[in-house]
Amino acid sequence: TIMATTPLQFKTVDKLQPATCGHNIVVKVHSVQVVVEGATRGDRAHHPIVVDTIVGDSTGCIILTASNEHASILKPGNTVAVINGRIDMFKNFMRLAVDKWGSITLCDSPASFEVNCSNNLSHVEYECVPERRLWR
Repeated sequence: TIMATTPLQFKTVDKLQPATCGHNIVVKVHSVQVVVEGATRGDRAHHPIVVDTIVGDSTGCIILTASNEHASILKPGNTVAVINGRIDMFKNFMRLAVDKWGSITLCDSPASFEVNCSNNLSHVEYECVPERRLWR
């Protein structure tokens, strides 16, 4: 049988919350910083490439950590769609990431918005509060 798929629901950067998953979001790449440089020997890559990129939309920005094949399309000015992204906590700060169930794809047309760097969600520190039990 063929199952009908529902259209993806996209959200804005300012709606992202700590330790959540399943985010579909269209963002523009603002800047890229290489964290781990890949080494090659001949035609084969022996070490992964890891980049931290600042991505965002008109509502805010966040650090997106990507590696290998995703890192190659994250260039400043590119507009990308993050499908099934998740929010990881790194030293109590939010990072957007994509695992094996998600994807980052280059959009056909550039975004009309500018990245709002004044609302960087990766600069907000969160505190882990233990859950309070109602019974003893």
